[in-house]
Amino acid sequence: MSAPHVAEVHDGLASRQRLMAFSTLAMAITMAVLDGNIVTVALPTMARQFAVAPESATWIINAFQLAVTVSLLPLAALGDMVGYRRVYWWGLAVFTVASFACALAPTFAVLTVARLIQGLGAAGIMSVNIALIRFIYPHSRLGQGVGNMAVVVAVASAASPSVAAAILSVASWHWLFLVNVPIGVLALAMAARTLPATPRAAGRLDLISVVLNALAFGLFIAGVNRIGQGGSPTLALIEIGLGAAIGVVLVKRQLKLSAPLLPVDLLRRPVFALSLATSITSFGAQSLAMVALPFYFEDTLGRSAAATGLLLTPWPVGTALIAPIAGRLADRFIPGILGSIGLLVMGAGLALVALHVGDPDPGSLVWRLAICGLGFGFFQSPNNRLIIGSAPRERSGGAAGLQSTGRLIGQSLGTALMAVAFGRAPQHATSIALWGAAALTLAGACASGLRRAD
Repeated sequence: MSAPHVAEVHDGLASRQRLMAFSTLAMAITMAVLDGNIVTVALPTMARQFAVAPESATWIINAFQLAVTVSLLPLAALGDMVGYRRVYWWGLAVFTVASFACALAPTFAVLTVARLIQGLGAAGIMSVNIALIRFIYPHSRLGQGVGNMAVVVAVASAASPSVAAAILSVASWHWLFLVNVPIGVLALAMAARTLPATPRAAGRLDLISVVLNALAFGLFIAGVNRIGQGGSPTLALIEIGLGAAIGVVLVKRQLKLSAPLLPVDLLRRPVFALSLATSITSFGAQSLAMVALPFYFEDTLGRSAAATGLLLTPWPVGTALIAPIAGRLADRFIPGILGSIGLLVMGAGLALVALHVGDPDPGSLVWRLAICGLGFGFFQSPNNRLIIGSAPRERSGGAAGLQSTGRLIGQSLGTALMAVAFGRAPQHATSIALWGAAALTLAGACASGLRRAD
């Protein structure tokens, strides 16, 4: 892979190179984020094909998100040591190959394993994309670069149902994964030519911290999933308790390290911690809604997978329209207040959707889901600006890792809580999920209002 010399890129790339490099990052991060949720629309169809229960089928999502969550921080730390471009390139390569394996999977078990590997590749992409932005954009335009990437992530996350609908309207669910292969190959070629090399930090990856990180996140989410799948409540509580206990050990170990895997120094900043917490609640609420509604549309109302995706389209459209405007407003007004407004609007939309459950006509959901998308997009840009802007410039890598980790934790917990609703109250799962999502956004709005920029 050829790239400009490190010394030439400290203050960003030339205009044309910058555009090409950002396009490369946007292409890969869009695929990685989409694949965290794109299968939700086809999940009922895949569950029927593989003859598995809905709560078990959620492992198609959980395997991907769990792999990303447990490996995101270690890969971000590895990027500091071996170079962000290298971690990104190999992550994209693994993701592309695993996408092909997902499409060819003959059984549910094979598909789950392939999704796990795909998640590891996605973590390689997500863990360093913001860090690479620092070397693509000059310091004077860093905020613009971070804001552009925030919009890409937010829109890709919300647009997954619409993209899935477009694919499923002309092809089977296998093409949800096959479409990644040619795009991935193109992105790999572009990355080799456009992404800058970056300085490498001294030190080694703390393997004990890596193991503790994986156990803490893995046990906690596995325990929640076990409850949803009707497993032993006692064993589930043991897993959750062990995960929390190991998390405490992980934090204590990080306090002794000069270059911690988990950036606890950033979490000590109230504005950063509150911004991360509100990010988790927003993506948890989004995940609850986006997993619940496809089952409602298909299993209850009898709609096709393609029609389901189209019905969910107003959400990403609203997000795409409002996110850039919210980003500009965040430069003039208090981002925390803007974030509260966005979450309150999103929560109101979710409540309106919940009140509509049971109505056989899904048409009136269009404007309700659009309200959800407008609130979601109005929150994301100011919140991401606060997360990155509240961290010192030299800690932007750690901030980026935590930003992505928070998003994935929210999505993973949202999916896991949806499994709980499916397993414990299948007849009312959709209503429970939507009201739960509305409650999460209300809690996030309260936390957002407490923030003040540093």
